[in-house]
Amino acid sequence: MANEKDGKPVQPATPTGPHMVMCVKIGRELPGLDRPPWKGELGQRLYDNVSKDAWKLWIEHSKMLMNEYRLNPLDPKSLDIMAENLEQFFFGEGAKLPEGYVAPQTKG
Repeated sequence: MANEKDGKPVQPATPTGPHMVMCVKIGRELPGLDRPPWKGELGQRLYDNVSKDAWKLWIEHSKMLMNEYRLNPLDPKSLDIMAENLEQFFFGEGAKLPEGYVAPQTKG
C-alpha cells in the first residue's frame, strides 16, 4: 500500500492486543472494556479499572435493579440511581440489594 502523497509504502496499523486493566472487582489483570461504558469521569474510571468479565457481572446486577426499582432507562432520575449503584458496585462497598429483595427460586 502506498501513501498517495509521496508514493512511499504505508505500514498497516498493528493491533497492540486487548486493553488490559487491573480489575477492581476481580482483583486480577484482565482484558478491559473496549470503550468507556458511561459518560464523563465515571465512564473513564470504569474503562481504566473494570474488566469485561466484571462488566458482565454488573449487567446482570443492573437488570435486577431496573426491575426491582422499576427504573426507566430514558428517565434522568433513573440514570442517576443507576450511576450511584454502578459507582458503589465497582468502587464502593459492593452491590447492595434493594430492600425486601427476594432472589428468584431456581428449579432443580
